[in-house]
Amino acid sequence: MAVSPKPAVLGEPPRLDSIAALAKRRGFVYPSSEIYGGLNGFWDYGPLGVALRNNLKRAWWYSMVESRDDVVGLDSAIILNPAVWQASGHTQRFTDPMADCQECRRRWRADDLPSPDVCPACGGQLGEVRQFNTMFSTHVGPVADESARAFLRPETAQGIFINFANVLDSSRQKIPFGIAQIGRSFRNEITTGNFIFRVREFEQLEMEYFVRPGDDDRWWQYWIDQRLGWWHAIGIREDSLTVRRHEPSELSHYSKQTADIEFRFPFGVKELEGIADRTDFDLKAHTAASGRDLTYFDEESGQRYTPWVIEPAAGLERAFLAVLCDAYAEEQTGPKPSEIRTVLRFAPRMAPYKAAVFPLVANKPELHQRARSIYETLRPQFATAWDQRGNVGKRYRSQDEIGTPWCITVDYQTLEEGTVTVRDRDTMQQERVHESELADLFLSRLREPSG
Repeated sequence: MAVSPKPAVLGEPPRLDSIAALAKRRGFVYPSSEIYGGLNGFWDYGPLGVALRNNLKRAWWYSMVESRDDVVGLDSAIILNPAVWQASGHTQRFTDPMADCQECRRRWRADDLPSPDVCPACGGQLGEVRQFNTMFSTHVGPVADESARAFLRPETAQGIFINFANVLDSSRQKIPFGIAQIGRSFRNEITTGNFIFRVREFEQLEMEYFVRPGDDDRWWQYWIDQRLGWWHAIGIREDSLTVRRHEPSELSHYSKQTADIEFRFPFGVKELEGIADRTDFDLKAHTAASGRDLTYFDEESGQRYTPWVIEPAAGLERAFLAVLCDAYAEEQTGPKPSEIRTVLRFAPRMAPYKAAVFPLVANKPELHQRARSIYETLRPQFATAWDQRGNVGKRYRSQDEIGTPWCITVDYQTLEEGTVTVRDRDTMQQERVHESELADLFLSRLREPSG
């Protein structure tokens, strides 16, 4: 499963194979179970990948929960009572169209094919399209029979809906309010691909916002605007994003209206996040199936009603890939064709490391000791890297490739004056800063827009 990128052509959009190769080489993403040949649709995240994922989750959670007083959090189980999926319609409707090639026997997701009749692999004739339920099934307990059958959740939303009354009773929220959740979901995709764009195990960033019936149009547009602003705030360029409203024929069975925030990936413009007006479908379905009252009593109006729901839902893997693609650049740094640097221009607060500290040379104890002192001072406040391998130029290039915004070099002038060289990733400009001012300098830059 090794990726061999083609040579770069400056001025062209980045290729996915180049991004995937860098991601593996620098410890962002590895093929899962690689030493055994891998497992299609599953990926592991290395040291820098975990850091980037955590930064994305923290930014989402802060924006959706911690900075608001009308949204609370939840962490529901991955395996739920099978009756949940029967009531929600997943056992009947959570399907994708599938077609088999009659020649090579490969299976394809029919709505992704360029031709509905021709196999894209061998050119053979495709068979009749049929529906395939994409939920993973398992068994709970020691006996693997139909009575013990359960499912790995394909979405986190249903865990929120079945806890609506519990959250309402314990948190005393008043409508409008939301319940947010970050959690693993599983879908047995017919075909996976485009690196980590379509996978079988993924993490969702999902929130259900409960509103009065009739207020849904206003809140749907509100959350479209809020979510678009969040993507810009974490560093995604405005010209990389578009908002597309679903046509009536595209709408899910529960949706009155849905809009996708789409991103310009190297393989095309694709969905990054969906904002759906789910009406009162889910709460009414679970009320009917469970017998539990999931209505809301509005003290201001004296009315009891089933709330409508606006759902902003994004996949963490797609967010990760979008941030990686948008940050990736290959730049000419000199007159020679070989003088090219690869850089990840992450917004500083998304970067796995905020700063890196180097001694000018590694074999001078006084420089090493002073650099380690600065490193140890910064590390509790920022994710900080230590690097003393090779020469300073190679260290700069190495940190550029992983997106570190600032590099700090400790030299002989540091020993005399207490100042260090701070080199900016994006401009490659250097400035002298007193070591005592570093923390405040980085804090101020991290607070800047898209920082």
